[in-house]
Amino acid sequence: MEFNFATAGRIVFGAGRFKELPGLVAGFGPRVMLVTGSHAARLPGLEVLGEERVRVLSHGEPTIPQVTDAVASAREFAPDVIVAVGGGSAIDTAKSVGILARNEGSVLDHIEVVGRGVPLEPRSIPVVACPTTSGAGAEVTANSPIISPEHGIKASLRSPAMLPDIALVDPELTVDCPPSVTAASGFDALTQCLEPYVSVKANVLTDQLAAEGMRRAASGLRRAWSDGSDVEARTDMSLCSLFGGLSLANAKLGAAHGLAAPLGGMTGAAHGDICAAVLAAATRVNVESMIRRDFDNPALRKYDRAARILTGTHAAKAADGVEWIADIVADLQVPGLETLGLDRSQIDEAADAAMRASSMKGNPIELTHDEVAEIINASM
Repeated sequence: MEFNFATAGRIVFGAGRFKELPGLVAGFGPRVMLVTGSHAARLPGLEVLGEERVRVLSHGEPTIPQVTDAVASAREFAPDVIVAVGGGSAIDTAKSVGILARNEGSVLDHIEVVGRGVPLEPRSIPVVACPTTSGAGAEVTANSPIISPEHGIKASLRSPAMLPDIALVDPELTVDCPPSVTAASGFDALTQCLEPYVSVKANVLTDQLAAEGMRRAASGLRRAWSDGSDVEARTDMSLCSLFGGLSLANAKLGAAHGLAAPLGGMTGAAHGDICAAVLAAATRVNVESMIRRDFDNPALRKYDRAARILTGTHAAKAADGVEWIADIVADLQVPGLETLGLDRSQIDEAADAAMRASSMKGNPIELTHDEVAEIINASM
């Protein structure tokens, strides 16, 4: 047995630990670049970070123009550390800026698919990541998805050097998330546990993390959506998100995320909403495809075990897990793809793009175009 495992230099987890941020940041030096979402910018304690500061406001998911402007600011200011406080978008922006500021060239020189894809040198401005949502797991991943408005798709920067130096995860930072954000980010976290669990790149360590992440989602997602002030439920979802990030960074993803990349670019919908919309159908189609033509695939048995984790029923099978996912998506009022902005005339285009997505390489079975289109049709 062989496997590798990489993560942030240090993980600091616990309710109330955000107050430790100034002390953690001080160790890097006096010059701080702060990347926040609009809500996170108002959190107390940020005003004492560093003797010299420059702020970057993250407006939604990062785009190539936004990252380009932020990189120019970082190259001019030369911060000792970049502090990201916000959702996955703010953290992905910070990671992108950190590595691009220490590399030659532009975003398009290094980004996959829409750019030249030149490998990044393994050097970055240190990043401290503090998530205020429980979904992306970006605080422990080595990539950043970025939207190309020109091409209408998301593509990624990737490098081991993009792993943050410190991941500071405080569930109390998520209590103000509205129900819609709680649902979208929560389904993203759940997907990022289930897909690595059945991935062709799974290993014994990621299996343990992913399984525990699914248990936390089964316990906490509905409760966090119903009562955002429930710190125990928020802690469950922060752990689900963290374990999902650790898992995906080391075991790859699958069809739901393969679809999320092109569908996000085509519709502009939130990443978590797309994951929620397609997860049940992607799981069902994967299972049915393996039953038809790859019955000995070990992922088939792992889908059964995942169903037992999610439902809490000892005799549950994969189909029960699919039903559990579909039921909670409906209960948490997550819309389908058509409501999210996808036209039925775009289904073939989306299926073609999804089959080329890097996340598809982790899927437990290679799906056909018709099978990918079936997932989209069933998720409309």
